[in-house]
Amino acid sequence: MGSEVIIVPLMFGVLFGIIYLFVSARNKERLALIEKGADASIFYAKERRATPMWRVIVINLALLLMGIGLGIFGAGIMTEFGVEPDVAYPGTIFFMAGLGLLLGFYFTKKLNNDA
Repeated sequence: MGSEVIIVPLMFGVLFGIIYLFVSARNKERLALIEKGADASIFYAKERRATPMWRVIVINLALLLMGIGLGIFGAGIMTEFGVEPDVAYPGTIFFMAGLGLLLGFYFTKKLNNDA
């Protein structure tokens, strides 16, 4: 009953800490570059990506979901051959999801090289 009182502020504290570290580190890095004489326009220059970000997200999400689906299907087949469901389902789902993300990485890399 008392764990909710501890967990919620802890989650907000961790989120605040991550954002604070990001902002303060970025500020220190910018100040160091300005002290060395770097032009301030480098902070606002937008880099041009070869592939739009939405394509990368769609490819990775599609391959992840396909991997999860294949993992469930493969685990169902494995349980018919005598493998325990407690072992087959999590192992196959995580393995196939990881394989899908790995394929997504290589497809994204190929997209960036082609464009």
